[in-house]
Formats: sequence, C-alpha cells, structure tokens
Amino acid sequence: MKVLNLLCQHQHPFEGWFASEDDYQSQRLRDLVECPVCGDNTIHKMPSAPRLNLLTSRIETPPSDTKGSIPPVATETTETSLSVPPQAQVAWLQMVQQVIANTEDVGQSFAEEARKMHYGEAEERNIRGQVSAEEGQALLEEGIPVMPLPMPAALKGSVH
Repeated sequence: MKVLNLLCQHQHPFEGWFASEDDYQSQRLRDLVECPVCGDNTIHKMPSAPRLNLLTSRIETPPSDTKGSIPPVATETTETSLSVPPQAQVAWLQMVQQVIANTEDVGQSFAEEARKMHYGEAEERNIRGQVSAEEGQALLEEGIPVMPLPMPAALKGSVH
C-alpha cells in the first residue's frame, strides 16, 4: 500500500492510498483522484518521506552544547503557508453536507428556477444546481442572490 500526500490546485492537502505508483497514475489519468474538499481533480503529489518507528528513535539523547552549532532545519513538507488547516476542511465538509441536506437539487435548471422564485412565479424554496459563470453573473445583475459552492463529487449523489 502506498500512501501519498496530495494537493489540489486550490491548495487543499489530503492523503491518498493506492496499491502502487502505477495505480495512482492510472487513477489520476482517468480523473478518479479528486480533492475531498472542493472536488478538483488537478492533483499534485507533495514531497513526503517514510517514517520508520525504530527503537533508537525513541531513546532520548542528552542535549549537546549548542554554542556555534547550526539550528535544526524544519523537515515537515506537507504543510505550506497556503494550506488549509484540517479543522477548516472538516468545517467546510460539514457545511456542504448541511447545504445538501437542506436544499433541492434542480441541476441545470438552477437559473430558470431562481428567476421564477425571484419574480414570484414559483414558491420560494432552498435550491442548488449548476450555472455557468456568465449565468451566475447575470443572476446577480438581476438582483438574484446566488453564490458558488464547490462540492466534491462524492457528496453530490449517493455512492454505492
């Protein structure tokens, strides 16, 4: 089993488990590897190093004279200044799940349904769906409040 530290183009770090490097490459080329936070499938491997839990690594060594010595260098490479803390990722996923649980998915009919509700032609309700960037901008210009909400594909529908 190969465990990889991965990063999407929106700087969301996550971990992926694969049978081999070939398995990872195959899944990535078929767009099967996606960010669990935003659903992006432009994924990059981050540098990582295996950890070895050896008995010698648990033995404490007495501090040496630090005068004139070089300070230790940080070796943690999976965290970047742009990365999102895990707590924020969990909060984001919980918020997305809350939105899904309390809205009706109208799919590609989002703009049409939003306009009907805005102009009183349909009863107001909580909806979600897809629109192009241009359609979203047009809705905003008409005074219809909308906002983009990137959703991982796994949360959009049931997975069996």
